[in-house]
Amino acid sequence: MADDSNWERKTLEKVALAAVGEQRRARRWGIFFKLLGFAYVTILLAVWVDWGVVSPDAKGAKHTALVEMQGVIQVKGDVNADDVLGALQAAFNDKRTAGVVLRINSPGGSPTQAGIIADEMRRLRAKHADKPLYVVVEDVCASGGYYVASAADKIFVNKASLVGSIGVLMDGFGFTGSLDKLGVERRLLTAGQNKGFLDPFSPQNERHKAHAQGMLDEIHQQFVDVVRTGRGQRLKETPEMFSGLMWTGAKSIELGLADDFGTVDSVARDVIKAEEIRDYTMKPNLAEKFARRFGAEVAAGLGGAFARFSLH
Repeated sequence: MADDSNWERKTLEKVALAAVGEQRRARRWGIFFKLLGFAYVTILLAVWVDWGVVSPDAKGAKHTALVEMQGVIQVKGDVNADDVLGALQAAFNDKRTAGVVLRINSPGGSPTQAGIIADEMRRLRAKHADKPLYVVVEDVCASGGYYVASAADKIFVNKASLVGSIGVLMDGFGFTGSLDKLGVERRLLTAGQNKGFLDPFSPQNERHKAHAQGMLDEIHQQFVDVVRTGRGQRLKETPEMFSGLMWTGAKSIELGLADDFGTVDSVARDVIKAEEIRDYTMKPNLAEKFARRFGAEVAAGLGGAFARFSLH
């Protein structure tokens, strides 16, 4: 009887363990499929957020194309010429596009990047004469941001927007006094008498300073010419217009730096006459965002020691 009891107990233990194991396997598969479903939904949401939802339209109704320009304009930043140009080209090339809106919220940045974007805007406007290109300003459209905006057909602002800052700066630091206090001697060897141009660890060279000021003045004049060409007779020039000052959106309309009040929705609805808005902005994935942010931080760190030009 004892052997029979032990056999029954062992059998029950095996059955129970098998049942527990089966439950564990079922839970694992359940978790796996739940995670798989969650990943699928996440991917769909990411695609929806990045590209927007475009409702099917068998009749091919026209839409307003939107391109965002949010942030500092720089090669490795969130706003750079490659991304903005790609988005603008895609927007203009779409046969359903009735007009393009470039929404700007930028304090400025690289004069080269801003110039590349503005040049392409003028080219696309000439190539697609039937598709207007408007800029809608939100909080800030200053310096390099306004350089870009001036290439549009019209500029719409909010009454409290900040607009202008038509100027150029070149910033850096000098560490000669700090080195003297620390008892550190700067030893700079160059081949070429101007190779140590604006070296932050050497006393300021007046000839180098004058040369840098000449470059600043040249880039500033390029900026002024772009604004005058883009705004034309609408511009009501004042002695302070190109001094680097900024104005409210309301004042910018009075000065001819902007045309009217408006938002993306109102411009699409009332000006372009195509209420459906499709976003063409090129949005980097997480890896690209990290790489760009890292590159921008490194560039900013290096820029702290060496002078750089900027439309800010």
